[in-house]
Amino acid sequence: MATRLYLAQANIATGIAPLDHPSMKSFVDKITFINEAAENAPGFVWRFQTEEGDATGVRIYGDSRIIFNMSVWVSIDDLKWYTYNSDHLSVFKRRKEWFSKMSRPHSVLWWIHPSTRPTVEDALEKLAALEKDGPRPDAFTFSKLFDASGKALR
Repeated sequence: MATRLYLAQANIATGIAPLDHPSMKSFVDKITFINEAAENAPGFVWRFQTEEGDATGVRIYGDSRIIFNMSVWVSIDDLKWYTYNSDHLSVFKRRKEWFSKMSRPHSVLWWIHPSTRPTVEDALEKLAALEKDGPRPDAFTFSKLFDASGKALR
């Protein structure tokens, strides 16, 4: 019997200012809420965090305005539910208040073995692959999904 794979997701966002700026306070105040919503969502497996309990200290591309998030889910449907139906949605709908539009891919999905915990480097490699080649079975998006066998879903 084949091992069922889990779905890793990573996303980055460029803040309108660094997280310690007053204009970002209303977002920063919601980070714990967002993380707890994920941890309590069906299908949640794991989320990347530093010793501080979140990922706000991670610097991506040397830019203090870019925030990083990465988590692992049992399925695409579980991640979709969390993103678009859970308490996360109230924060997601307000993203334009805190974040600038990015010209590069900002979210990537890929399948991993259940015992794997992806690294920041893994996520950056997947984002780079997505930017270079577009969606493919090992680096894709909600707009162009692939199942764990590599078959395009849409």
